[in-house]
Amino acid sequence: MRTLVIYCHPNPASFVAAARDAALQGLAAGGHEVRITDLYAEGFDPVFDAHAHEGHLDGPDTKPEIAAHVADLLWCESLVLVYPTWWAAQPAMLKGWLDRVWVNGVAWTLPPGADRLQAGLRHIRRITVVTTHGSSKFVNALEGEAGKRTVTRSMRALCSRVCRTSWIALYTVDRSTLDQRTAFLDRVRRALSS
Repeated sequence: MRTLVIYCHPNPASFVAAARDAALQGLAAGGHEVRITDLYAEGFDPVFDAHAHEGHLDGPDTKPEIAAHVADLLWCESLVLVYPTWWAAQPAMLKGWLDRVWVNGVAWTLPPGADRLQAGLRHIRRITVVTTHGSSKFVNALEGEAGKRTVTRSMRALCSRVCRTSWIALYTVDRSTLDQRTAFLDRVRRALSS
C-alpha cells in the first residue's frame, strides 16, 4: 500500500521520534511503499493567515507552496500520523498542515450552489495515528478526545467510504516505564506491518 507518514515533533531525539522509527520499521516489514514528511525539519509554515483565508476556495494550483504536500496526499492510499497529543489534540504544526493542505480541490470540493462538501480523498482507505498523551485514557475521555475526533470523524469523512482508522496511543507517557515504552513501540511495529 502507498503510505504517507506525517511526522510532527520539534525534538529529533524525542520518544515520538522513536515511535516514528517503529512505524517506519513496521511499514517496511509489511512491504509498503512509503513517503515521509517531517513537518518541523522542513520548516513547514502552518499559519493560515488572512491571505490564505482569502483564497481558501481557490484550487491547489494557486498554492505552489503546498504543491509537494498535495502531490503526496493525492498519491497515498494510507496515511500515518505520528505526533504527541498536546492540549487534547494535534500540535499546532499538524493542525496547520490540515488547514493548509486539506484544501478545496484536494480533500474536498464545494460545487456551485451546494451546501455540503464532497469528499476528495476517496483513494485513502486507512488512517493510522501513533501518538502519546501526558494524561491517562480516562482523563482524555473526560476531555472529549478532540484530537481523536478530528481524525476519526472529520478527516475520515473526506476519505474512502470504507476508510478504517486506527488509534495507537501511549497514555501517561511521562510516567511510563521502559517496559511500557518498549511494548508500545512493538505494538506500533506490529500494527503497521499488516
